[in-house]
Amino acid sequence: MDQKIQSLPAKKNIALVAHDGKKAALKLWCIKHLNALSEHTLYATGTTGHLINKTTGLDVIQLLSGPMGGDQQLGAKIAEHEIHMLVFFWDPLASQPHDPDVKALLRLAAVWNIPVACNEVSADMLLSSPLMNVELERTLPDYEKYLATRQIDI
Repeated sequence: MDQKIQSLPAKKNIALVAHDGKKAALKLWCIKHLNALSEHTLYATGTTGHLINKTTGLDVIQLLSGPMGGDQQLGAKIAEHEIHMLVFFWDPLASQPHDPDVKALLRLAAVWNIPVACNEVSADMLLSSPLMNVELERTLPDYEKYLATRQIDI
């Protein structure tokens, strides 16, 4: 598929997600980075978003709970270029009933070339990067061109 260049804005839309066993870690990470996070627009799956808002006072756009469709809602927002960064503290040692949704979310983040942090250290590195608060070019699949040139024999 052909590629195109698109910019991520300086003010990012950041998705925050955490499995149950990692919600406390994400909450503490948000407290630690309260000032930096307040400069961006935050989205989260339901339970995580509620916890972060209640604990930190940060404005969080809350979607459905992950297993109830929130992971898929975030995936759609990534595909529609509405999410610019994913912070997903997932629990690699626990089985998740909605594991296919989780895998799909991570796949979409890779397809649409957004930065992903899966633990505190990687999230610290992304948030403290000199690229975090500047416009940044990324390469994306050129889906519009693909559709325009796609031929289907019926």
